[in-house]
Amino acid sequence: MKNNNNERVELPIWLALVPLLLLMAMLVFTIRAFGGDSLSGPSQIVMLAASAVCCIIGIGAGRVRWHEFESQIAKNISHVSSALIILLFIGALGGAWMVSGVVPMMIYYGLDIIHPSVFLASTCAISAAVSVMTGSSWTTIATIGVALMGIGKAQGFDEEWIAGAIISGAYFGDKISPLSDTTVLASSVCHVNLFSHIRYMMITTIPSFAIALLIFFVVGWAHTATETAHLAACQEAIVGRYNISLWLMIVPAATAVMIVRKLPALVTMFASTLMGVVFALIFQPDVIAEIADGDMFKGAMQAVYGGTAIKTSDTMLDELVATRGMEGMLSTVWLILCAMCFGATMTAGGMTAGITRLFTRFARGRTSTVSSTVATGLVLNTTVADQYMGILLSGNVFREIYNKNGLERRLLSRATEDSVTVTSVLIPWNSCGMTQSTVLGVATLTYLPYCFFNLLCPLMSIIIAITGYKVNLRVKT
Repeated sequence: MKNNNNERVELPIWLALVPLLLLMAMLVFTIRAFGGDSLSGPSQIVMLAASAVCCIIGIGAGRVRWHEFESQIAKNISHVSSALIILLFIGALGGAWMVSGVVPMMIYYGLDIIHPSVFLASTCAISAAVSVMTGSSWTTIATIGVALMGIGKAQGFDEEWIAGAIISGAYFGDKISPLSDTTVLASSVCHVNLFSHIRYMMITTIPSFAIALLIFFVVGWAHTATETAHLAACQEAIVGRYNISLWLMIVPAATAVMIVRKLPALVTMFASTLMGVVFALIFQPDVIAEIADGDMFKGAMQAVYGGTAIKTSDTMLDELVATRGMEGMLSTVWLILCAMCFGATMTAGGMTAGITRLFTRFARGRTSTVSSTVATGLVLNTTVADQYMGILLSGNVFREIYNKNGLERRLLSRATEDSVTVTSVLIPWNSCGMTQSTVLGVATLTYLPYCFFNLLCPLMSIIIAITGYKVNLRVKT
């Protein structure tokens, strides 16, 4: 069977699944063998090996030529190029905010304000509020999320519970904010009015978020709080090492203003990092001097690009205020590049289309169509490893199917967001999963069972489809 520009050889579904199943099997063995070091090289090799299998199958089946693989790889990497730069700036911003005292200041006052019994619920709600206002889960997690992680650890919570609460809240906002790029993309690709799309999503989003919030409240209420003496000691250690002042709130406040005014993400990140460095030189000169043995310029630079280990009188606080800067993000950037190669070879080789066909075959009635959309979204997050590509492909694949089945397009846009947007952070090799795991310092598979909102949304989408609640059997433009 020859491959040409007008005719493609359709891969059998079993053959299309081979690279994905092989990847998952190799990752299991890699994680077991290397543990926490699996992201420092072994997982990247696994990704490239799985990509090679895709190429062998695609070329061997006569479906695609080598230059098409190269073209698709270049295309996929171009889609995430700005995200990679943003990721580096997140590392820089984290270092600058920590050294400047912004994050320690948030931890200091947070220990006074947020009671341990309501910490998890408060963390979820605060992350949701910030994400709705900013429209970005990445920015929310990299800023307020890091501070909340520090507060939670000081109060004795396990890191997976804290990460689950932060991510649940951050992706609630990312899903329904009119400022969110995924929300705009999903409504656009499905040809649905933005605010109509947001209102319709509330039917599945609010119940999912309410259940998640209730779980976090119950678990937090049952939590055995850390001794008050230890919390006081943690605050004393912060004050003993940092110059804590409410003037430091200027940095996050200015960042919030820039985000609300819809300045480009790179501009906002750069300006926020620069402000953090300036405030570090003004408020924390001793800390900057300690980083580079008295050289203020080198200390400020290292806080942005490299790791810092700031000593305090509290051992646990030492771990919380340690930073990795841009350098700490390089393994994640490397992994994302390899993941994009895998996604590109899956797409060019016909594996993604083959797996998608498996689900579109079942799209007959209302429930089966929505279920197929959700399942396809999960598969796309797993195979193409990028939520933007997942949204685009899912919307384009199912748009005509929804029209044919007499289902309104906002049902498609909602099912797409319920499956793609919120689950991207749960896939270890997806760009979102890798990023949030790196920023929070918690492995993706470790926090996955505690991201209740993200787990509930796909199920809620199917449940609402089964009930038929507010599902109009006609096509709306």
